[in-house]
Amino acid sequence: MTESGDTTPRTASRRHVLAGSAAVGAAAVATGLTGPLAAATPARGGATGAGRPITGDPFTLGVASGEPDQHSVVLWTRLATDPLAEGGFGGMGSRHVEVHWELALDERFRNIVRRGHERTGPDHGFAVHAEVAGLLSGWEYFYRFRVGRHVSATGRTRTAPPIGAFGAGLAMSFASCSQFEHGWFTAYRHLAADEPDLVLHLGDYMYEYKPQVYISPDGNVRDHAGPETETLANYRQRYAQYRSDLDLQAAHAVAPWLVVPDDHEVDNNWAGDIYEKPHIPQPDFIQRRANAFRAYYENMPLRRRSKPSGSEIQLYRKVSWGSLANFHMLDTRQHRDDQACGDGWKVCEDAADPARSLTGDEQEAWLLRNFRESRARWDILGQQVFFAQRLSATGARSMDGWDGYQGSRERVTEGWIDAGVRNPVVLTGDVHTHWANELKENYADPDSRCVGTELVTTSISSGGNGKDSDPSTDPNLRRNPHIKFFNQQRGYVRTRITRNELRADFRVLDRVTEPGAPARTRASFVVADRNPGLTEVDPA
Repeated sequence: MTESGDTTPRTASRRHVLAGSAAVGAAAVATGLTGPLAAATPARGGATGAGRPITGDPFTLGVASGEPDQHSVVLWTRLATDPLAEGGFGGMGSRHVEVHWELALDERFRNIVRRGHERTGPDHGFAVHAEVAGLLSGWEYFYRFRVGRHVSATGRTRTAPPIGAFGAGLAMSFASCSQFEHGWFTAYRHLAADEPDLVLHLGDYMYEYKPQVYISPDGNVRDHAGPETETLANYRQRYAQYRSDLDLQAAHAVAPWLVVPDDHEVDNNWAGDIYEKPHIPQPDFIQRRANAFRAYYENMPLRRRSKPSGSEIQLYRKVSWGSLANFHMLDTRQHRDDQACGDGWKVCEDAADPARSLTGDEQEAWLLRNFRESRARWDILGQQVFFAQRLSATGARSMDGWDGYQGSRERVTEGWIDAGVRNPVVLTGDVHTHWANELKENYADPDSRCVGTELVTTSISSGGNGKDSDPSTDPNLRRNPHIKFFNQQRGYVRTRITRNELRADFRVLDRVTEPGAPARTRASFVVADRNPGLTEVDPA
């Protein structure tokens, strides 16, 4: 197992126990903690699977929850006694295992409201997806798993408020791009300490490269296990390595997640059925894509409706948080046309071809229909690649983002305008830097009205430490006046959403090449109800 080495003292209060609940086993005994964290310590003796005892801790990959609606949530775990074992089965062999779960109203499990069990084995990568229904809306719950005498860490989850209710507001954080070799996942630990109600992960949860191929400017601090991920066993092993990180486990345990993959969960800058260019030919790319999707489903708290069928997976979906917000989670890889002009940053006429699509026709129609039917206060797109226009010094644009699919961007933007969407907000990952953008009706006219807002999160670790920058002198902002903030440090974005405003705090760390760095808020912006655009406020 790996961890980011955060040695900051913590109390055993409810939230802090949950934020650190990934640290199971001997760590709980050594620190003298009590409550659910200590209860997660595996007992002596083994559970039986196919007649053979499980002698090690099967919960080394932690727990997670996701996909909350008004009355249900998905609970997840994946069994592995030896996470990096070759073959991708985490040392579990060929056995089949009965995994029991409990859901309670309190972290000490004195008031258990649901119990159940799931059977898993090698055909499922030893993953468990329990869809627990019949729950109270807008409620906090605690959950854990058991195999024989082995008990997992405790996780906290919650259901969405009922439609018609706004509640007291929503604390939502979002993140992307965690490259295991480039740095420690300390930002995930800080995200957990913020105690969000909901977490969005917008892609590049893991990276496919073999060790020491993708080198950070600051040098790599740890190594990938195994070769470049192509087979199902490769992908399973790589996810197990990432999932073993205790800071990532803490972020999963603190709140339910909504997830979408980007490119590195499969292959860098892939598009539809086309692999990265230029690249060594991949005659079996469709099979590789199928392997990647299967492993992604096994390792994420997704509903059964997202279980892949061969090389296809259903990822775009809408999740409502009462009447406060609709989250439209998009898939910008599987259904897109190939990047124009061979990808990269180009001045490319083909990028303006209105027939080109980033979402595909079916997903685009689904999204526009969602806009027309929405009655939510905020309509939020959880997606992967840069949405606003972004011009380089030479006038080039990124062919991999929405700039390379300008017709798609125009149709989506016109769709929310025509539907009268009250507050459209786009959330983005991918680019390893923080940005805050005002979305324009016509980017060619600097005085064109603002019709939406884009918040872009930097990476958790990808790209190494990065560096701070002064927005007042940044050439990106001078060339693109609708861009209001840019920063190259690592971190995540923390938001607070109420019926009156959305506040975004851009959280940064000065370094990720050493574990345990502190986090701070580099800048904060507010989007007011019915007033698209950004107002900078004092950092929290």
